Amino acid sequence: MTKEELRAELERQATRFQAIYGGEITTYAAQPEPERKPWRKKPTVQEQVFQQELQKIEKELAPPTPKSETL
Repeated sequence: MTKEELRAELERQATRFQAIYGGEITTYAAQPEPERKPWRKKPTVQEQVFQQELQKIEKELAPPTPKSETL
């Protein structure tokens, strides 16, 4: 079903409802679901452990920095 067919079907149903029941129809856009706010979200224990493991791996993989000798 295309958008145009869907619009036509909804229009037919709206006019039928108004004709039979005499009701009013208000059309409006659906409200979007509220998005999560990551800055208010506390990290879970699993997320904390995951971050710690990532830091460990990064330390292991990082090449050791050579000490510069001062003369």
